[in-house]
Amino acid sequence: MSGLTLVARDKAKSIGTSLLAREQAWLVSGAILLATFALDPVQGIESALFTAGNLIDVAPFLVLSIGLAAFAGASGADGLIARAFTGSPAIMILLAAAAGGLSPFCSCGVIPLIAALLSMGVPLSAVMAFWLASPVMDPSMFVLTSGVLGLDFAIAKTLAAIGLGLFGGAAVALFTKAGSFSSILREGVGNGGCGGGKVRTVQPIVWRFWTDRSRLSKFSREGLKAALFLAKWLTLAFLLESLMLAYVPANLIAGALGGTGLAPIATATLVGVPAYLNGYAALPLVSGLVDQGMAPGAGLAFLVAGGVTSLPAAIAVWALVNRTVFALYIGLALAGSFISGVLYQLWCIL
Repeated sequence: MSGLTLVARDKAKSIGTSLLAREQAWLVSGAILLATFALDPVQGIESALFTAGNLIDVAPFLVLSIGLAAFAGASGADGLIARAFTGSPAIMILLAAAAGGLSPFCSCGVIPLIAALLSMGVPLSAVMAFWLASPVMDPSMFVLTSGVLGLDFAIAKTLAAIGLGLFGGAAVALFTKAGSFSSILREGVGNGGCGGGKVRTVQPIVWRFWTDRSRLSKFSREGLKAALFLAKWLTLAFLLESLMLAYVPANLIAGALGGTGLAPIATATLVGVPAYLNGYAALPLVSGLVDQGMAPGAGLAFLVAGGVTSLPAAIAVWALVNRTVFALYIGLALAGSFISGVLYQLWCIL
């Protein structure tokens, strides 16, 4: 075999391996859907419709955040945005946590915005504060929580959201100061850094970027890349969520959260991480368990942990950031949710 043939074969093999690595989410989603159709055709149809419906629901957030990120990169405004986060870390974390606690993003809907902020070079401490606080509470969730679980519980959940953001942002700031993060985003996602890349390099801003062919090309290229990346991982996440809804009985979750004391709060925190219920669907379950004697603190811990790190959100985060940041995200969510539950339980007792 000639040397030229060997080179061509090795190159083809390398391209195939790279393509397989890049498209593994689509391949896994396709395999799961085919297996579901083969074993349970009715559920296969329901899972396909569920996945498509959720992608449509989250599409406005995807389009908005991807468009803003692509616009910022093409116009050069990303550096301006990043430099806005170079003030006092404490103030940035406080503002991010407060904004997150009032924003109308779900745990999956916030992912595209987080990707955009990190790609712009916004410091991880401020982003993490927003990231942890945002999925827990929003205006409509506050109203519904007040109606189902009472105003006191809704206020406690809002304070838990902001407190979790502050806790996470402060922890990340300390780790960052100690030099723990040399990179944030996974390879190929973007330049997250620690806010350095975009802040240090001052680029001219061209708001009418479409008048520059190279900038217009960058807008299209970056927008398409981000859209495909987020779409494939969210598709897998929603597909898995549909199967959990179908095959994991709700009474199994309910049984694990009963009782009083610290143990149920810890259990609720752990169960809440992979919980398949969205924030709205979980409210009636928690209300029923509280009526049956479950500690209110356990209910709060379940809702907070589930809102931040439900399985669909965790999969999207896994695809977005490196393993160290992912582990920190899970750890902060667990610790913050447990602490929120304990503090609320103490408040109820006092």
